Amino acid sequence: MREVVEYLAKAVVDDPGSVRVEERRGKGGVVYYVEVPAEEKGRIIGRRGRVIESIRTVVRAFARGKVSVEVR
Repeated sequence: MREVVEYLAKAVVDDPGSVRVEERRGKGGVVYYVEVPAEEKGRIIGRRGRVIESIRTVVRAFARGKVSVEVR
């Protein structure tokens, strides 16, 4: 699943090499933290959060479980 999050995040930014994805498991499920430089955050979040919401939707559908994607 981490690979899916990383693939989607790298497809959006200008510098794919700067994307890092960290996975943490907790009681509420799995949380993926996408770390990008400050100048790339606007691209991954998108206008009104549309891009990150789309990434979250795809990841939830693919995972079929409780999964969250956050941007750092």
